Amino acid sequence: MTSAIIVAAGSSRRMGFNKLLAPLAGEPVLRRTLAVFQACDAIDEIIVVTSDALRPEIDSWRTADTSTSLTKITQIITGGAERHLSVHAGLQALHPDCDIVAVHDGARPLISVAQITRCVQAARTQAAVACARPMTETLKRCDPTGRIIDSIDRAHAWIMETPQVFQRPLLVSAYDAVLRDSLLVTDEVSAVQHLGAPVFVVENFELNPKITFPADILLAQRFVD
Repeated sequence: MTSAIIVAAGSSRRMGFNKLLAPLAGEPVLRRTLAVFQACDAIDEIIVVTSDALRPEIDSWRTADTSTSLTKITQIITGGAERHLSVHAGLQALHPDCDIVAVHDGARPLISVAQITRCVQAARTQAAVACARPMTETLKRCDPTGRIIDSIDRAHAWIMETPQVFQRPLLVSAYDAVLRDSLLVTDEVSAVQHLGAPVFVVENFELNPKITFPADILLAQRFVD
């Protein structure tokens, strides 16, 4: 059984308004994200970790008597003050039969069913994988004043995306260690690496931006079916 934890508890400080409810081609960003996981045959249940303010809205999507209702959502739970606390809360809510866990940012609505499936399949053999894309831009390092001081070699550099998918015991152990050691991690790769376990990339050939700034909505709008 494969469970998806959708992390949707952020404050949207950089956006200036709740980005998860921002309309994307007439549909809220978060609902579009959830609909992709609903449509993916590789996903058996969806756990949404969100704010108290969003819980009624999400519940209405789950219970809507329509062909697009989000019936795979089994739980809607309140997230923590930091992302790693929200993921840990989601892990506590997993179905007992779950053996594979996919963690995805609710603000990445353009992820494809095919890429979710590839990541889940890879996790079954490699234990820990992350959706990612190779770095193609030129990278520079700056000093505190903003002056460019040198270049960063982009060879073998990858940009981490989500979903990040793991065999359940590994991810649970990783987050138990994160909390035990009072670490602040921003993704599951960092949590698992803290245990010393290897994580592998699953290259994503499709657009999968995280909606962070208002301009990101305009960009994503161009690629919505």
